[in-house]
Amino acid sequence: MTFRPLHDRVVIRRAKGDLRSKGGIIIPDTAKEKPQEGEVIAFGPGLRDENERLMPLDEESGEVILFAKWTGTEIGIDGEDLRIVKECDIMGIAEKTEATADTAG
Repeated sequence: MTFRPLHDRVVIRRAKGDLRSKGGIIIPDTAKEKPQEGEVIAFGPGLRDENERLMPLDEESGEVILFAKWTGTEIGIDGEDLRIVKECDIMGIAEKTEATADTAG
């Protein structure tokens, strides 16, 4: 199934949380705090201003974003758990810098 969000809504795939604590203890799903970052999967065309001009969204597919903790609606599409949030609930776009790229690899 394909899904196209409307207006200023963004569909995101939540980032995977850690399976273990820093001390090595395995954290069960019920106790895990869900991450507040995710990858943009799809986004709507944007909102219209008072002059009916379309104002496109700032996010693009594939970008990693940070979003408010209790925002959005969880949905399942093709067996995958996704979340739909409004653009105003997105706090920012996470961009990799050289320093973070060096520590990740």
